[in-house]
Amino acid sequence: MAGIDLQQNLSQSQVLSPQMRQSLEVLQANSLELGQILQQALSVNPVLEIDRHEDPWEDPTVDNAEHELETLSELDDDFRELQITERRNTSSNHDDEAKREHLYNSIVAPETLQQHMFSQLAFAAIPEPTKRVAAVLIGYINDRGFFDDSLENICVANGFTLPQAESARAALQNFDPPGVAAMDLTESLQIQLARRDLLGSLEYRIVSDHLTNLARKKIPDIARKLGVTTEAVNQAAETIATLTPDPGAAFDPTSNPHITPDIIISKNSLGQWDAQLTNENIPDLAISNAYKDLMASTDDNSARQYLRDQIRDGKILIRSISQRQETLYKLALQLVARQRDFFDKGPKALKPMTMNEIAESIEVHPATISRAVAGKYVQTPHGLIELRTFFTTGYTTESGKEVSNTGIRETIQQMIAEENPQKPLSDSAIEKNLKEKGIKVARRTIAKYRDQLNILPSHLRKQF
Repeated sequence: MAGIDLQQNLSQSQVLSPQMRQSLEVLQANSLELGQILQQALSVNPVLEIDRHEDPWEDPTVDNAEHELETLSELDDDFRELQITERRNTSSNHDDEAKREHLYNSIVAPETLQQHMFSQLAFAAIPEPTKRVAAVLIGYINDRGFFDDSLENICVANGFTLPQAESARAALQNFDPPGVAAMDLTESLQIQLARRDLLGSLEYRIVSDHLTNLARKKIPDIARKLGVTTEAVNQAAETIATLTPDPGAAFDPTSNPHITPDIIISKNSLGQWDAQLTNENIPDLAISNAYKDLMASTDDNSARQYLRDQIRDGKILIRSISQRQETLYKLALQLVARQRDFFDKGPKALKPMTMNEIAESIEVHPATISRAVAGKYVQTPHGLIELRTFFTTGYTTESGKEVSNTGIRETIQQMIAEENPQKPLSDSAIEKNLKEKGIKVARRTIAKYRDQLNILPSHLRKQF
């Protein structure tokens, strides 16, 4: 037929198998996320159980985590022979089931600011009508601790009077955290000062009428308008700096206050730096012998196929976890080998290190390193540090010494901490000081690092 043309094209595309997708998910997950993945797997895959006797990650032996993915498809065939030769009768262990149930229930959602306020309201010694209005007002308080709407609009929407709302709001302002139930930042700071018995103080007057000038460091203007010395204003500013501009921050539902390190680096008995994996939230998994026997003995083809699929998925998950741990362990050993000065002396001694260098050293793709460091933390003598922090470019001094970007930022921070507050260092002065140390850094780069450190420009740091 005219107009019809058949063409044959050959193209290549990369399609991730379910095994590879799961392996990448496990590799990328942090300790808490991996614990949740394993909980889910235990709840949906009946052949998986928690192994109380062996630790498959105590002595990692996998040579290459990424290359091992190619062998996962062979696991099912290998296991079919094992299930025929092994026939063990294993009864259900009620103790294991109870512990597993405890594991499911061990992670709970953090308390929100609103929940925290409702729990206080339940025991507050205020009249019931005021409690009912306060319960409605709590629903209008955002995660920062401030009201999202005016009291007038809230009253109209809910059918109570403004005096009722003001009475309930005043009660809520006595709740924890201090400064909550305010309309804006100024009122929140006023509440916090009043809770410290500083109502009507110089601090209170500055917050009430001169907060903008305080933010702009216009200390002489504030002193002149209030008829006090600049020293008194500086002292008041120090007190104001201890207040909380965001009273609901501790209850931020998007934050994760429970950070668990995947790697711990400390000195061993010989005084040498050593790396260990925590294996926190990662129970040892195994395939149940009872299900192995059942698959080998059942005559039901559909049951056999179901068990075969579950056993294969379980083995893939176990292997993926082992590969994740092996990759992290090799990465940790590289940190110990390359960053001894950091562990000895602190952040200023951090050396430049790239993911490509580490990937080449442990013979994996750089993308594997990128996934491995995502969301992971390292416990070091200098605190809990995000693993990604160790990967940074840097500069070479005139003497040939390598200094990382992190080291430069630490140096800048130290310079500013030691400056004369009445004559703070400008970015140009910092550039000159670094040059004297043999480090050439552009002024605009210094300004960028200063912003990253949340340090104000010199004219806003000046004290009078």
